[in-house]
Amino acid sequence: MVCEISIQLDRTPLDVAKYPVGIDSQVQVLKRILNLQSKDKVLMVGLWGKGGVGKTTLAKAIFNVVFREFQGSSFLERVRENSNDLVRLQEKLLSEVLLGEKLAIYNVAGGSRLIQDRLCNKKVLIILDDVDNMRQLDALARCCEWFGKGSRIIFTTRNSYLLTSHDVDWNHMYEVKALENGEALELFRKHAFQGNKKIEISSNLVDRVVHYAKGLPLALEVLGSSLYKRGEKEWKSMLQKLADSPCKYINDVLKVSFDGLEDGEKEIFLDIACFFKGQSTKHITKVLEKCGFAGVIIGVKSLIEHSLISEEEGTLQMHDLIQLMGMNIVKEECPNNPGKRSRLWLWDDFLHILSGNAVRLVNV
Repeated sequence: MVCEISIQLDRTPLDVAKYPVGIDSQVQVLKRILNLQSKDKVLMVGLWGKGGVGKTTLAKAIFNVVFREFQGSSFLERVRENSNDLVRLQEKLLSEVLLGEKLAIYNVAGGSRLIQDRLCNKKVLIILDDVDNMRQLDALARCCEWFGKGSRIIFTTRNSYLLTSHDVDWNHMYEVKALENGEALELFRKHAFQGNKKIEISSNLVDRVVHYAKGLPLALEVLGSSLYKRGEKEWKSMLQKLADSPCKYINDVLKVSFDGLEDGEKEIFLDIACFFKGQSTKHITKVLEKCGFAGVIIGVKSLIEHSLISEEEGTLQMHDLIQLMGMNIVKEECPNNPGKRSRLWLWDDFLHILSGNAVRLVNV
């Protein structure tokens, strides 16, 4: 008994977020999905959604709520970034679950076998954060049989198809969505003002920044922190800058999903971002097929699965910041000469080069 208490005290919760707005209600939903009352089954659960929407934050929050109900636990953060060394990730997983026990792993296949051998009779909680390919899942959590009864394995990813391919049941998949207006405003104000009452900013400026972020927690946090202790002139200047080009940090995070696409999927995404957002799926598919794209239907499906677009009431929609990311990719093809870019959607740019250059025209 003393040993068990000592082990539990050695396990510490994770730092979740400076201002965990909107997290508690989602944690309650996740607890129901995890079904902790079921002691015999091993469940694999997936959290998916666009970049910057708060998947990692939510995963940390649920980890803190339930990890003491398991014999061992591990939270592997940023798996995608560290997947060039899967052996080290396997070692870290085992070390965390087994509370510091050091095991020598010489290759991925040996590490997979060791995870199975050491954890197959142990009730564990394992969270693999930001996974993006099957190789990572095969090396770290290939199947339920690797873990003891009552274990819970949670994945966070931008790609819902990765979860489906790993046989995660649809009713064990949870889409993390952008914040509603009230929570978005609350999160932004906490970062932008942090209780500071000396600087007064008009509600119109606050609303404009919150509207720009469209509920994306990453954008609300980054923009709010960058405007902390700044006056109205600087707020207006920031909005003017954002109207011309996206915030680099936010843009880079969102662009990770684009970088993971096949070449043909990238072209389809850029056309939707520049020309087709909000139009009917059937119309977009027909136009792109006429433009010579092969596999448009599966390409659009892949974009949905990568959380870059969504299909709503027969139309293809896209978060405004993801659309800006796509447009910025095209602008960066040739920043100073629109005529050398692959796509034109601004009327002024079109008129400027119409007389002298040939461009690809898309009848929308």
